[in-house]
Amino acid sequence: MDARAPTAEIIRAARVLAARRLLLSAAPGWAFSAEGLAALHGGAFLAPWEGEAEKPMASDEPDGEGAFGDDGEPAPDDPLAAELAALDAALARTERALERRPAVDPESRDPLVYDLDWDEDERLAHWRDAVEFTSGLPPVLAAALTAALWDDIEPLQHVPWLGRLLAAALLRQRGKTKSHLLCVNSGARAVPRLRLKQADPVAKILFWLAAILAAAEQGLRDHDRWLLARASRVGKLSGRRGNSHLPQALDLALARPIVTAELLAQELKVSARAGQNLIAELGLRELTGRRRYRAWGIL
Repeated sequence: MDARAPTAEIIRAARVLAARRLLLSAAPGWAFSAEGLAALHGGAFLAPWEGEAEKPMASDEPDGEGAFGDDGEPAPDDPLAAELAALDAALARTERALERRPAVDPESRDPLVYDLDWDEDERLAHWRDAVEFTSGLPPVLAAALTAALWDDIEPLQHVPWLGRLLAAALLRQRGKTKSHLLCVNSGARAVPRLRLKQADPVAKILFWLAAILAAAEQGLRDHDRWLLARASRVGKLSGRRGNSHLPQALDLALARPIVTAELLAQELKVSARAGQNLIAELGLRELTGRRRYRAWGIL
């Protein structure tokens, strides 16, 4: 949580994280099905504060009066009206996903931001047909081609990062990463960008192969660090009572990139003060450098 308004970078990071969680929570082959692509195309990965999805539908009429003003809008200070508006927004997002409609309708797109001649449905179908031809290739090569084809075809405007997640989803579908999504973006940052900028298709494929290799090596190093961090703190768990929350707090700190006292209190059903005590006992490192809205990490 930050006192300032979210920046464009934070919004984009939230969209990537939401898309990763959506892909990981679904079945391995869901991302490449018609339903999965429709959900991703429909903006199911939008951040909660982003776009028109959080606004109630204009055609919805309230069942009663009092919580709404004369113009049908919810009263600004009425909590019930805010809950009803949030429910309407969730229903609107569900209907958009079921109807396979984009989060921002083409008719309402700003020509200064979007290319109105960009046929996303046709480009997405072209990309999907091209990916189907990679079914007979080795999984890693197929994933590299998936990412390269997304960069070349550009099915969705302003969403270049989705192709990297779909490449990771393909590796999970083909059984190479059964329990997680590979961080292909992390590997791409570690590989020189010169290969990607070249027009040679072979150079682009080699770039994504190198990115997948770098991401796999980075994942192994992170895994070793997590095991070492857990092993160094296992001694603090010995001699504890059976109802101690410290083992659960350690598992939660390993499962999350950052934790807060409020998060520990909510997940472990303890007080906020007890959450702070658990953080101190585990010796977690403070990551924000602030007095308020602090967060800790195990590494």
